[in-house]
Amino acid sequence: MTSLFHPLCGSNLNTLSQLLTQNGPIAPKYLPHAAFALGFTLLRWPITTTERLVSAINPRPPIESPIFIVGYWRSGTTHLHNLMSQDPTFGYISPLATGLPWDILGIVRAFEPLLEKALPEDRYVDNVAVTPNSPQEDSIALASMLPLSYYHSLYFPRRFEYHFRRGVYFEGCSEQEIELWKQRHVQFLSKVSVHQGGKRILMKNPVYVGHIAKLREIWPQAKFVHIYRNPYTVFQSTRHFFTKLLPELTLQTHDELPIDQLILESYPRLMGALEADSEQLPHDSFVEIRFEDLECDPMGQLAKIYNTLNLPDYEQAQPHFKDYLQKLGAYQKNSYSPNVEDRAKVDRLWQLFIQKWNYA
Repeated sequence: MTSLFHPLCGSNLNTLSQLLTQNGPIAPKYLPHAAFALGFTLLRWPITTTERLVSAINPRPPIESPIFIVGYWRSGTTHLHNLMSQDPTFGYISPLATGLPWDILGIVRAFEPLLEKALPEDRYVDNVAVTPNSPQEDSIALASMLPLSYYHSLYFPRRFEYHFRRGVYFEGCSEQEIELWKQRHVQFLSKVSVHQGGKRILMKNPVYVGHIAKLREIWPQAKFVHIYRNPYTVFQSTRHFFTKLLPELTLQTHDELPIDQLILESYPRLMGALEADSEQLPHDSFVEIRFEDLECDPMGQLAKIYNTLNLPDYEQAQPHFKDYLQKLGAYQKNSYSPNVEDRAKVDRLWQLFIQKWNYA
């Protein structure tokens, strides 16, 4: 971790204090990062509290149900999110809204140009650039708003499996904890909607591939785009994601973690939930595309998404898509060649989906 700034700097005091006191000791080398997060949270407290009070006094009207891009980690959700967000009719979660979810309408608005200079050049896990206009998922934001997120497994790896299972499956969570997650989810997106001028929000989150039913309880008119990719590549790339991100986010030392085990278990579990949940959706609320098809024929796959979901303004958005794709031309994604051992693991546990999507 090269900077003192940790994502928990954007937390509220209650969430941060729970996380710091309930997850075991902070490693000595990371104490400055935890102290900085606590100090920054205390410094923001008066402004954050004012924003919360103003929001409570002046409730905002309900926002339009979002469009969710879902797919297991490393299945192409980021690429599709970046591409579809070029449509100027969509709003999205900005990097600063992700980092300061309690302060979107205060600090973020007031100091946006200054804060944007602190953004990293690219994401830690791949070569995707991060700009002030890069759409983000809500995982890091919600990890700073309540003590329920799989990102806490990366912050506090001594309880890696505990936080992973809670954040990905809601395993062991009480009804009150799930209700708080729903409240914070709506609260965050309501503020994002204001920040984005009331546009319909386009967002992605890998864990939402297994949460469609819960999201529909919140957003009955939500639409979903599922993108899937070669499972052999997904396994290796997801392992890379967690092992590369962990040193950048951890506040603890740790022994060997069950990363492979949890990836191998979670893929069929989440995909099974997706299959069950998507069967209950209206035909114009769910569409599925293949990552490799998106790479080969991006405009054709975008047309399929817009036509299936009955989304407006495709013709007007086409020039924006084409311009983005032209600028993206030189991007080099990470490449993976599955070894015999990894292939055998995936074959054994993910065979149903390998066959279903013709990746055998």
